[in-house]
Amino acid sequence: MIKYILKRLMYILLALFVIISATFFLMRLAPGSPFASERSFPPQIEKQLDAKYGLDNPWYIQYKDYLIDSATFDFGESMKYKMRSTNDMISEGFPISLTLGIEAMLLAVGLGILLGVISALYHNRFPDYLATTIAVLGISIPSFVLAGLMQYFIAFKLGWFPISGWKGFIYSILPAFAIALTHMGYIAKLTRSSMLEQNNSDYVKMARAKGIGKWTIVFRHTLRNALLPVVTYIGPLTAGVVTGSFIVEQIFAIPGLGKHFVTSISNRDYTVIMGTTVFYSIILLLAVFIVDILYGIIDPRIKLRGAKK
Repeated sequence: MIKYILKRLMYILLALFVIISATFFLMRLAPGSPFASERSFPPQIEKQLDAKYGLDNPWYIQYKDYLIDSATFDFGESMKYKMRSTNDMISEGFPISLTLGIEAMLLAVGLGILLGVISALYHNRFPDYLATTIAVLGISIPSFVLAGLMQYFIAFKLGWFPISGWKGFIYSILPAFAIALTHMGYIAKLTRSSMLEQNNSDYVKMARAKGIGKWTIVFRHTLRNALLPVVTYIGPLTAGVVTGSFIVEQIFAIPGLGKHFVTSISNRDYTVIMGTTVFYSIILLLAVFIVDILYGIIDPRIKLRGAKK
């Protein structure tokens, strides 16, 4: 198991190196300048700005400095906001985005599993049709469309929730639902299909023949094995929640890290773009790593195969 974990950690470090390098060279290839949207500066001022951010150095010097700074988690100062560093923006915005993301993931997993179990237990009956319809609608509607509809009808017209901002738990409910609904639909379909497959397995038939109760079979046998595909979906779920929060935070004016990331793109704030990209990459790679470990714990056969390799 230790060899398996070390091997996965090596893959993470390699993937992170590729992401950091790709981010650096893509930003260098991007047209324009981080100061292009500002008023025209005298040549002396432009030279001072280039020297301040190291833009006057050769590309390989900049690349070396960027690798060292990324390794020490020093992502530099913002090119647009004076006296503010990328690390400050991450430390301010990430706790908000993390809170919103955890709420969205809990909603997606909890409601998705519930709908999937109900759909499988009442196969080809009204609850199955209703749960499947909700899941399909969730998958079909993009999070930013759902966020706009919720904001207009539920928050503005009905006044049940705040329209925007971040001043307490009630402000996170609509954004969390907007992000979670798509993934809830996927998890519901995964749970449903896996539950139906497990219901027809030999060990479930044997349990029924022994007279074991329906709910005992569901919670002790069927559901546990049916959740394996859901566990593997946690990685894509994390990525989906992260990317979904970019636009949803903008729509609901939530001062999270996703909002800073989108704003930095429009402002051509290169240090913030590169720093938040690396930070998000670390989060996603760690999420995939945790999923691998959890999958090995739930299904020991995966762990043994990984260890042998």
